[in-house]
Amino acid sequence: MSKIIASAAIRGAHKIAKRAEENLKGALEKYGPDKKVEFPNTGYYLPVIYGITGMAVSTLGDMEKVLAYSKSLLPPVPSEKVWLPYLAPALDAGMATLFMDEIIEAIKYVESPPYTVSSKPTDSNLWLGAADDVIMRERGVEFVDGSAPGFAACVGAAPTNEIAVKIARELQEKNIYVFMSASTDGKNMAEQLKEEGVQMGWETRLVPFGKDVTATVFSAGFATRAALSFGGVKPGDFRKVLLYNKNRIFAFVLALGEVDDEKYAQAVGAVNFGFPTIADTNIPQILPTGVCTYEHVVSNVPHDKLVERAIEVRGLKVQVTKIDIPVSFGSAFEGERIRGEDTYVEFGGTKTRAFEFLRMKEMDEVENGKIEVVGKDIDEIKEGERLPLSIVIDVAGRKMQEDFESVLERQVHHMINGAEGIFHMGQRDIIWVRVSKKAKNVGFKFHHFGKILIAKLAADYPAIVDKAQVTIYTDLEKVDQMLEEARKAYHHRDERVRGMTDESVDTFYSCTLCQSFAPNHVCIITPERLGLCGAYNWLDGKAAYEINPTGPNQPVKKGETIDAVKGQWKNVNEFVFTKSNQSLEHFNAYSMMEDPMTSCGCFECVVAVLPTTNGIMIVNREFPGMTPCGMKFSTLAGTVGGGVQLPGFIGIGRQYIMSKKFISADGGLKRIVWMPKELKDTLRSEFQKRAEEEGDPNFIDKIADETVGTTEEEVLAHMQKVGHPALEMSPMF
Repeated sequence: MSKIIASAAIRGAHKIAKRAEENLKGALEKYGPDKKVEFPNTGYYLPVIYGITGMAVSTLGDMEKVLAYSKSLLPPVPSEKVWLPYLAPALDAGMATLFMDEIIEAIKYVESPPYTVSSKPTDSNLWLGAADDVIMRERGVEFVDGSAPGFAACVGAAPTNEIAVKIARELQEKNIYVFMSASTDGKNMAEQLKEEGVQMGWETRLVPFGKDVTATVFSAGFATRAALSFGGVKPGDFRKVLLYNKNRIFAFVLALGEVDDEKYAQAVGAVNFGFPTIADTNIPQILPTGVCTYEHVVSNVPHDKLVERAIEVRGLKVQVTKIDIPVSFGSAFEGERIRGEDTYVEFGGTKTRAFEFLRMKEMDEVENGKIEVVGKDIDEIKEGERLPLSIVIDVAGRKMQEDFESVLERQVHHMINGAEGIFHMGQRDIIWVRVSKKAKNVGFKFHHFGKILIAKLAADYPAIVDKAQVTIYTDLEKVDQMLEEARKAYHHRDERVRGMTDESVDTFYSCTLCQSFAPNHVCIITPERLGLCGAYNWLDGKAAYEINPTGPNQPVKKGETIDAVKGQWKNVNEFVFTKSNQSLEHFNAYSMMEDPMTSCGCFECVVAVLPTTNGIMIVNREFPGMTPCGMKFSTLAGTVGGGVQLPGFIGIGRQYIMSKKFISADGGLKRIVWMPKELKDTLRSEFQKRAEEEGDPNFIDKIADETVGTTEEEVLAHMQKVGHPALEMSPMF
């Protein structure tokens, strides 16, 4: 690191220290040392401080110790004419800067938060602040499966709004998250995007953290929490936290505009995490240090080369499918919403018939690349029209199987939604599609749906799809005709899957996607137990293996049955032992009380035993409140995640609750004594059927929720009042 950068970073750290000291003094005088502090709905206190030092900051008084420690890391303020020759003092100053950033930002939440509690900006508030744990775990799945290869912390503002939009779009097209903070000449990149009408929020991967330079710490906090929640790293083990981020979280800083002392301090703080800084202005060149395998800071990069250079320096692996359509394309656009006033044409929803249907054909029945539109095209209709829609995809392949039809068909949502200006929701015959005025005005037509689908099927599923053709119907008579065929196929698939049990197959499938974040975790997916992230079922695993025989989804022959009730098999044990880096000797698929399956951190729900009730509670990651086990979801998730085997606790996909194998060795469905109301309502229809199969049609109403109570005592009282069956079941312990 150059002497100039080291000196500037240390000066900047001292400036941040002064702000933190003044802010803390004022807050203590106003609120007192016992005032609670937190980033809302997070389970890791102030995450950078907690992850690096192990200090749990929960009150203003706790901050005094952290501030004193941070100041002790700071070297003396260097003279303007003196260059510091050493890297270590600057790195210490950079880390201290991040600690003090968190103090400043947490105090903002105590006083008058400048942030909105939402996943996207509101009309009155652009800034989102710290990501809560619901967002952290939802987005964590994308970092795990590679759909989000990394993130860019964009600091400052581009010279023009046009350049800001181009940088944002290029990052979106490469599926990279964009975290925005700090200002240049009083303006932030997020403000530039807002002025140009660009949709922002976690859904579109354009995240405006805050305008202050100290909001940059939210990027480091996101990365730190990934190490704690997915990597099983213990708070205070700073070396593992930093190495985890250097090796597994592919992030970089884009410095836009003038880099002052405080921004230098943030940049050097990022270097501790292994995140380089790429700048559009002149920053003194870097001297070799031997600490990183790439440059710490690269400056004077032209704006049209900025993203490309950053990816090269950080060593990111980005695979983007180029599609010949008139709008941008990438996963980041899946979160885009098209409002009614911005819509040119609309299909489905509750307004018209609309469906999508993928079917397997023989090789000679498919003309590869053929796209046909039957009915009106977009340039033949008036603005505001609502049309029927049928998207029929015919595929053929030497390795294509009927079982894969539904797997590929489910991807239509993601494929179409990846186009900028196009909205898609639902699947099968309950889809809702909108094409925006903006997309229509740049030349988008219905045949572009076909171009997207054919290109993505060829790119994503080359092992099973050799040929594909697409027919788009907007003629009502043709839509109705095709819908009859499609519904027969839907019914046939449902009946086939419904009849599959763990006993009816001799092979399960592994999923080790999460090992990019949780190195020792292994999912074993069975017909009756989907992956804990909720995204992969047995058929998905089977299809994924056909697509990529050396990938994360491998066939696992069950072999000799060791315990049919608990769900343990010889070959499965051997596979798990090998693939968990020999950290896990065995697990039981149907028990949470004895050697349960491990969890990575991407799970949709956590199941926890409530000892005094003789039952279990389930909490989904969207529920922010306290639960009867005395922990919120965020705290529970930190306990369960990271690939640990913890009897009495498991992470699951929410649909597993409806499986006949759901903790069947421990009593199954009737052990559930508490669930959030929202989760109960979401599952009610399927739950009712399962309850009837269990001989207790009214069982769901015997389960307590937050409207009844959030303590074990309140849950137990409710159970006694309604006659909950768990009271009469054998003890769980």
